[in-house]
Amino acid sequence: MNTLEEQIDITAPVLAAWEQLHRVHDYPQFVDGVRSASPHGQNLAHLGVEIGGAARDVETEITDRGRGRVMAWRTLDGLQLHGAFALLPLDPGHTRLQIRVEYDPEEVHEAFGGPRGFALAGAIERTVRGDLEHFRDLVEARVAAAAR
Repeated sequence: MNTLEEQIDITAPVLAAWEQLHRVHDYPQFVDGVRSASPHGQNLAHLGVEIGGAARDVETEITDRGRGRVMAWRTLDGLQLHGAFALLPLDPGHTRLQIRVEYDPEEVHEAFGGPRGFALAGAIERTVRGDLEHFRDLVEARVAAAAR
């Protein structure tokens, strides 16, 4: 298993970021490759994913831990991915979002093709970094719109 850890600071209260993480229908707006997302059941979400031209349906389980500051997730089908988002309030108007993703590079390659080795790790790192930036932009835009 490979582990990727990234973080980004968001100009928004921690509650605004927390609520956005739980808007599953919005995942296509900030998660690269997610074409559709819908929650179902108590803690489940169905994601329609397309990466490198390979389409796949992915079932995920989402659980909250850490007093409303940590959201963990894992895939439930053959592709073994799991991770967690941790939200740290920096002050009343700023939040640090940390993400940890664990994945098996060979499984990712088998499911979606693409590069191997360092090239795959680099592609995943760039994708996660871009997703965090899109998430930050979405949360900050919503907070700014609500303040008007």
